[in-house]
Amino acid sequence: MTVTGIDFVALQVRDLERAAAFYEKHLGLVRNPAAPPHAVVFATEPIAFAVREPLPGVELPERPGAGVALWLKAGDAQRLHDDLQAAGVPIVTPPMDGPFGRTFSFEGPEGYVITIHDR
Repeated sequence: MTVTGIDFVALQVRDLERAAAFYEKHLGLVRNPAAPPHAVVFATEPIAFAVREPLPGVELPERPGAGVALWLKAGDAQRLHDDLQAAGVPIVTPPMDGPFGRTFSFEGPEGYVITIHDR
């Protein structure tokens, strides 16, 4: 038996509602009503994305996700960048054009660095 690919991605966060609200407000993600009580799952495709309370025994460091590369696809990366910047969201890497289209990175509410691309 072999693994066929990634099917679900969840970020462990200290403040579940704050993190969920951030992704709803700034990225336009919509909650999927089918979620366990310790998580907020968003209706993303083709891979489900969620924020969740830390697993038992997990103590999140100051900057969780160090060394993890999380990329999300958007319809218009430049517009999303401009909206996030105007809202005061920290931009880690400014927009640039590359093999994945317009690309930039920002820091989410728990310190995770997320890259947005539009191709």
